[in-house]
Amino acid sequence: MPYQLSKIKVLVIEDNAHMRKLLKGLLDAIGVREIVECSEGAAAYQAIKQNPVDFALIDWETYPVSGLEFVRKVRTEPDSPNPFLPIIMVTGHTERERVTRARDVGVTEFLAKPISAQSLSQRIEEIVDRPRPYIRTKSYFGPCRRRKRGGTYIGVERRTPT
Repeated sequence: MPYQLSKIKVLVIEDNAHMRKLLKGLLDAIGVREIVECSEGAAAYQAIKQNPVDFALIDWETYPVSGLEFVRKVRTEPDSPNPFLPIIMVTGHTERERVTRARDVGVTEFLAKPISAQSLSQRIEEIVDRPRPYIRTKSYFGPCRRRKRGGTYIGVERRTPT
């Protein structure tokens, strides 16, 4: 990676203390030094209001505010401090329906547990080196859900980056 991960700040949202420690260890192993920790989405939302971060890692299931609800709030709430925040969903729930739900609420990247430093590094590379444009429609705001580059569709339903 041509950039210095030691200069970025990451928010880790995970209700399991052991998994939070593991994520912090993996981030440290790839060079991230500034890590903000929260155990659930409401606290995390307040944390990013007070302490801006460069991206977030969030678990699907946190209580009382879930990972999906956190993403929805970041993307759509009028008081959101950064609706463009890259968010990596880290979860053991890898069923197609869940991946689709995460994508449709505005998750930037999806990372299945168990994770490794290499898989985490690959997702970070995606958000840094190949960021997707953000799309605004009547029912969605978030990173473009299409991974293909240079699409040729030019019809009335064509999404335009914001």
